[in-house]
Amino acid sequence: MVAKKTVGNKKETLEQKSPAEFFADNKNIAGFDNPGKCLYTTIRELVENSLDSAESISVLPDIEITVEEISQATLNTMRGVSNVDRVDEALYQDFETDQEKTKRLAKEKKDMERMLKAAEKKGESEHVVEAKKKELLAKQKQAHARNEKMFYKVTVRDNGMGMNHDDIPNMLGKVLSGTKYGVKQTRGKFGLGAKMALIWSKMSTGLPIEIYSARVGSQMKSYYKLDIDIRKNLPNVHEGKELTNENGWHGAELSVTICGHWQYYRAKVLKYLQQIAVITPYAEFKFKFKGQDEKNVFETVFDRRTSVMPPPPEATKHHPSSVDLELVKRLVESTKYTKLSSFLYKEFDCVSKDLAERIADELGSGALTDPHDLEEQDILRLHQLLHEVRFPDPDGHHLSPAGEYNLRLGVMKELRPDMVATCGGSVGVSEGHAFIVEAAVSMGGRNVKPGINIFRYANRIPLLFEGGSDVITRTAMKRINWNSYNINQANDKVGVFVSLVSTKIPFKGAGKEYIADDVKCIQDAVRSAIQNCCVQLKKKIVRQQAAREQKQRKRNLSKYIPNVAAAVYTVLQSISERDADAKRICRGIDMSDLVSDVRRGSLSEKTLEEKLAQHVERIDTDMAMEYQMQQGLNEGKRVDMYLAPASARHKHAPPIHHDTCILQILERT
Repeated sequence: MVAKKTVGNKKETLEQKSPAEFFADNKNIAGFDNPGKCLYTTIRELVENSLDSAESISVLPDIEITVEEISQATLNTMRGVSNVDRVDEALYQDFETDQEKTKRLAKEKKDMERMLKAAEKKGESEHVVEAKKKELLAKQKQAHARNEKMFYKVTVRDNGMGMNHDDIPNMLGKVLSGTKYGVKQTRGKFGLGAKMALIWSKMSTGLPIEIYSARVGSQMKSYYKLDIDIRKNLPNVHEGKELTNENGWHGAELSVTICGHWQYYRAKVLKYLQQIAVITPYAEFKFKFKGQDEKNVFETVFDRRTSVMPPPPEATKHHPSSVDLELVKRLVESTKYTKLSSFLYKEFDCVSKDLAERIADELGSGALTDPHDLEEQDILRLHQLLHEVRFPDPDGHHLSPAGEYNLRLGVMKELRPDMVATCGGSVGVSEGHAFIVEAAVSMGGRNVKPGINIFRYANRIPLLFEGGSDVITRTAMKRINWNSYNINQANDKVGVFVSLVSTKIPFKGAGKEYIADDVKCIQDAVRSAIQNCCVQLKKKIVRQQAAREQKQRKRNLSKYIPNVAAAVYTVLQSISERDADAKRICRGIDMSDLVSDVRRGSLSEKTLEEKLAQHVERIDTDMAMEYQMQQGLNEGKRVDMYLAPASARHKHAPPIHHDTCILQILERT
């Protein structure tokens, strides 16, 4: 929409942008910063839509992700653009001048000489040197091709609820239209989903998105090929039809072709899939990358570990302390209730009938007043009251955390740690929105670096960027005294997993990639959850250290048994030969029997060695039992236990007192 306005002698043009146009101009807000990030965000958005779709019908998610690499020439063929030979090579960005070529070749030669010199110094074989040559040449070739623009066809297929045939164009081709708005825990940050991928496809390749979809139990499946009119924020349908659903499949399959950069964001994509597999161990993810070079083709599967799914989140009403003035006005205008008390009781959460009537009386309008008749000043006063009255906190029944069981299984499945502890936090409230913090802390595991490794989740989706300012990162790094839990912050492989679910996550930054560190209640909940896990781990670590020390002590004693046995036997043998009839006493111990056994030959050096080994084993067992008993006393609870007499002919004997228990034996009368 364009309007012209004259100011003095100048004409100014006022323009109004559509929502699609705004996000196209500010795509970094939605995570589309650069080609590599665009590829990553496209995969993430499509995967999360698939998870939501399957979970909404309580079906275990099976999600297939395929990324196919496409060259510029292939893209031109797909778009119907002819590939013509270049006439003026110097006109293009990838043209290499003689000076640049000489410099590049000199650098490559220097790198090769450095590699050969290092290999010769280490004395490596010709086979190893040849392999390193090939690797270096491949890297040089890759670096040379790095500036080439690449395109990718991203396809995600799921077994979710599918979409209605007539709704598909608006659901995918119209920005800020969808089913995830309202007061509800959702994975989406902006409500854009696949729409932003469609906008980026339109901007970078001009190719439409292809959709197959089928509802549960439907005999037909939908097919659409469409793009988006960015200026009008309307879908542009190229083709739409219904096909026979022969296999009874239900779900959705979306394919979008975009400009991207796999090489830079490959690690991020795989890390994202691993972390989403941790928080959703009930889902199975199959990922396949099809490179132009067959050597770059690979597949990976993140298997399902459990069939237990958390309940889906429920929509809830606005809590009075969370509403702003504009929202109050909108609710007043749209309500179907004709009594103010009914309006307050039905439209808001945590407002009882009695409380609604008291608020109406406090407002001065009365409980029977029609909310549509409220004046501007009445609405202002109502908004003020809603923020001043003391309301009960929401109980969080509408939230859907992953659960300790799933979180533990996910960590064990993907990281395989030596030990793990989990904590499911209680419900907290921030600005009228309920939240739950869950945490897991692991020790050891595969692909875990020494130090504190932090894994952040918001509404059960991983947060991979801008972690330094996140409340989870700052709490784990600065507010936890790891040494007090026998954890070495620098050298131990520690994994810290924290998941926050809420109807409103306090994100910060334009891209909503990290959680605010200035909300005290969330900060305290995160610290408490991590500390709870650490307390559990400390007990395991102490027992593990005690077992390690016990094993080391036994190893040290056993190592010297042969030498001690030989020395003692030599002494006994010397005594037996020198004093045949003398009675030997050493430190109060009568050694006559030992000397006699040596003289008769019934005690040999080997027998003495066996006796010493048995003694070490017995002492080690006794110390272990004593340690376990002490641990039980320190950590366990004293419980009264009773054993009733078998009959009237029995009675309890006088009590026997001990450190661990009080025992009373049954006796016959």
